Amino acid sequence: MRSGYTDSMSLPRFQGRVSLLAWLLIAFIAVTSAHAQTQSVPVVPVPVPAPASSLPSMPAPIPVKNLGDQPQPSAPAPQSPSVTTPLVPVPAPPAPASAPVPSSPSPTLTVPAPTSTAPAPDQPFAVPAAASSEAPAAQLPVEVALPAPAAVASLPSIEAYDFLTPPKQKQFIDALGSTYIPVDSPVYPMALRLYSMGYLDSAFISMRPWTRRSLLHMLEKSTPEIMADGNDQATEILAKLNAELAAEVPGGNFTRGRVYGLETAYTRFLGISGQSLRDSFHLGQTIVNDYGRPYEPGFNNITGFSSVNEMGRFSLYVRGEYQHAPSGAGYSTALTGELSCIDEIPYPDSGCSNNNNLTLADFNLNQATIPTGPIAAQNPFRLQEAALSFHVLGHEISGGKSDAWLGPGMGGAMAWSNNAENIYSFRINRVEPLHIPLVSDLLGPIRYDFFVGSLKGHTDHNSPWVHSEMFSFRPTKNVEIGFQRSVIWGGEGHEPVNIHTFLRSFFSISDTTVAEKNSAADPGARFSAFNFSWRLPYLRKYVTLYTDSESHDDVTPPSAPRRAAYRPGVYISQFPHMPKLDFRIEGVSTDTSTLRSLTGQFNYYEGQQPQGYTNKGFIMGDWIGREAKGGQAWLTYHLSGNEWVQLEYLNKKTPKDFIPGGTTQNQFKVDVVKRLPHDIELNAWLQYERWKAPVPLVLPGAPLYIVGPPQYLPGPQNDTAIAVQLTWHPRLHTEPNLAGR
Repeated sequence: MRSGYTDSMSLPRFQGRVSLLAWLLIAFIAVTSAHAQTQSVPVVPVPVPAPASSLPSMPAPIPVKNLGDQPQPSAPAPQSPSVTTPLVPVPAPPAPASAPVPSSPSPTLTVPAPTSTAPAPDQPFAVPAAASSEAPAAQLPVEVALPAPAAVASLPSIEAYDFLTPPKQKQFIDALGSTYIPVDSPVYPMALRLYSMGYLDSAFISMRPWTRRSLLHMLEKSTPEIMADGNDQATEILAKLNAELAAEVPGGNFTRGRVYGLETAYTRFLGISGQSLRDSFHLGQTIVNDYGRPYEPGFNNITGFSSVNEMGRFSLYVRGEYQHAPSGAGYSTALTGELSCIDEIPYPDSGCSNNNNLTLADFNLNQATIPTGPIAAQNPFRLQEAALSFHVLGHEISGGKSDAWLGPGMGGAMAWSNNAENIYSFRINRVEPLHIPLVSDLLGPIRYDFFVGSLKGHTDHNSPWVHSEMFSFRPTKNVEIGFQRSVIWGGEGHEPVNIHTFLRSFFSISDTTVAEKNSAADPGARFSAFNFSWRLPYLRKYVTLYTDSESHDDVTPPSAPRRAAYRPGVYISQFPHMPKLDFRIEGVSTDTSTLRSLTGQFNYYEGQQPQGYTNKGFIMGDWIGREAKGGQAWLTYHLSGNEWVQLEYLNKKTPKDFIPGGTTQNQFKVDVVKRLPHDIELNAWLQYERWKAPVPLVLPGAPLYIVGPPQYLPGPQNDTAIAVQLTWHPRLHTEPNLAGR
């Protein structure tokens, strides 16, 4: 029987004081951000009606004999081919004394004789008397001057999501469905840079992926400001993003109809020399945030495609690929036994105390979280994404496999990332900002996302399920705040998966006892996340500060900050006099300062779910792992809006109380993205890694500092990876609809 982890075993947390300080900090950020706006919210003036004399009035018709085909005032007069400027009925000044005009409420206007040139709009022109079979009363033409148009009061533009706009105008209602943009698309580095330049005020950067149409709406709202500012970098990024979404805007008197076709076709050649790491749950990974794709030393390849299909409210996105990885040595049985002992999973000959009185049937021989050797060559075809969606009232309701990146960072996300293969799930995602009366007056626009599905690769217990809920809001256009919660529950031999157990885990927020955790009434392994991003005052167009955090069995990380894991970061989108250069740095730690963070049994782990926060062996959250510290930094020079050269550094350090002897990783990477002719994109990168993970044997029953011989590779190791990926971006097929149909 596993003791598991419960809040009843935790140390005093002083949650009340800490929670108060956290909320005061959030309130201070919101107030400071609103006070430091570079442009205040304009006051809407009362429209002033134009003077009556500034607009010409239509004269009342006067009966005239034999007018022939002269049009009535309500119909336009036919023009001679030589006349280029149409006549506008205007009131005439009093006639000269030498040519009296019969009194009437207004003079009668007639079609002038054809002339070779038309008078200028502000010059006098002659209005001859009407032609008639009788003698005219006066033949002298009347000169009438067209007055200059009077200025009419107009309403000033209002910033997005300001409090003066009526609620109906704050919500963009679009009945058309669209597919998600994969989180590894180059669209996101471009869009996030545009956001950090002070644009895309309606973007929720901690809730990705975005749909094609939601990104289109962000761009439409920001285009006037981008064009007015004249920022060359922003204008170029805007043009590239609009080109990516060209099929969504047919132009002219048309609306988007059916969009379909091949979106991308790609192949990646990856060569690795030296021994690499591929153990997300323990020692580390050489390649991170790659959907859990297989790789081993030698030649690796992926070749795949993606397709977009959109029609009305429905959309279908499919992305599949063939994957190849050569065979590998894997871990020895001794190392597998030692890691299983750390995870408290029964394994033969591991020397763990929990193996007593167990039979062979009780042992867990095949664990996706431990790459036990030898590893056979792999050649699967995998559906990376396959989701059918229906759009209704700003929501995408979908089923299948789709990406999720729930955090503001670029190197990782505490709650959910693409480090592991996507799960099959049912999803309800509010893809457009929502305005709730009264609530949004305080919190601003809101988005939320929910999905639930099964996890694969778990053998202790088999086939658990997970559900995730997140909502995020923007109290000002420069601040975003988000909360997220994930719960893993159920599993064969522990708890059934049904509506009853789902609702219990969904609404459970209280502490649990050891007896409850070991029973079928277990609410599940509960993980919560908190994040925020802030475009700093007076540096709105340059610097974005953000933090992502995660905690185990706490309502939110701010309620127990000492027990939380963090990924803070700073992004500088451009430098003065160096507009093509940007810099980003992120630190990350899951090695919390409390005594709960020992032997890797706190973050991304729970006693009743010992294979933890994983899908097919890879952590679904941050690649940093269960208990480690590290960080990443990127220096990027942009060749154009969608081309760049990037330098990256990565570091990770795992403590000795988790992995005996500890582990160390250092990576240096150069990445180049270049667009070639014929809609082909080249992405090539070179990575050098130096790491150390000897994992000495801990003698059974001995303290951690008494160790035996190394179970893995002694001394420093290094590997080099070279990758070349070619991606073809053909144009999608479109069948637009005529507006109004």
